[in-house]
Amino acid sequence: MTAKAIIWADGHLRILDQTRLPGETVYMDVDGAEALAEAIRHLRVRGAPALGVAAACGVALEAQRFSTDNPAQLFEHLRQTILLLASTRPTAVNLFWALDRMKRILEFHNDASASTIRERLLHEARSILEEDQSVCRRIGKNGAALLPDPASVLTHCNAGALATAGIGTALGVVYTAAESGKTVRVYADETRPLLQGARLTAWELSQAGIAVTVICDSAAAVLMAQKRVDCVLVGADRIASNGDTANKIGTYALAVLARHHGIPFYVAAPLSTFDSAVPSGSSIPIEERPASEIVMGLGRRTVPEGVEVFNPAFDVTPHTFITAFITENGVLHPPFDDISK
Repeated sequence: MTAKAIIWADGHLRILDQTRLPGETVYMDVDGAEALAEAIRHLRVRGAPALGVAAACGVALEAQRFSTDNPAQLFEHLRQTILLLASTRPTAVNLFWALDRMKRILEFHNDASASTIRERLLHEARSILEEDQSVCRRIGKNGAALLPDPASVLTHCNAGALATAGIGTALGVVYTAAESGKTVRVYADETRPLLQGARLTAWELSQAGIAVTVICDSAAAVLMAQKRVDCVLVGADRIASNGDTANKIGTYALAVLARHHGIPFYVAAPLSTFDSAVPSGSSIPIEERPASEIVMGLGRRTVPEGVEVFNPAFDVTPHTFITAFITENGVLHPPFDDISK
């Protein structure tokens, strides 16, 4: 992948505006936390790991641009910045994980000079970004061994380079398997309503030279029945202590289909996506998106005026449908008694 979702260098933050893909490759210069919050809410930057990295960089950026030598004023401004960024999207736990890391740095250096606070936040943001790149590589290596050769993989939404600071989680497995010499074909669900499989996953796989075929979400069962899928491979936005997993709406249905057809269902995610504070999927907050994403999702109205719309962005796959979790520290198999430990 030549295009990166996030570019963070010398205190400057640029993000690839993913709402413009696949037609245009446009980078946005982010000039502060307000602009970043807008970009997160409107999905210009998305994907659980990428949200964490972007949020960390946003705090460090705001520390640089807020002109004061008064540590107390800087502390309060950054505290408000963290609250702002934390209010953008509720489901992806990596966002809060990264903001908590930045908050701990801020609180630890509460008595330091303003310049020291800025320096330490800048260092932490860079560390979070570099860690994500390394984690993606390790997830890719651990997961690649699970794929047969040749492999036919079904995926949903986008869990690739566009969703991280590195090569991706689920697609990181695909890239690593291909690099090792395996022949890999990917079937990418469109992923309604915002077509993040068709627009984003298909775009980055084609850029990388990986064979990819886009299917309607409702065609997955046909592929499985025809024995054209070796495994389902998805990412995650939050994983509860018992292994219940929140991911893009439609993932749960794939897991049920995979179980019925005897197909392995793998979740690839960094350990930062595991939330020890949440005992099960019923406690995961599920974001509901605006109705306009459905009624005007194809550029014109496709739902009659006055008709109600239910638009959850995520669903929860029970742990009993998950074959294994692919993490940077290895592959986790059932039983998932307390997977967050």
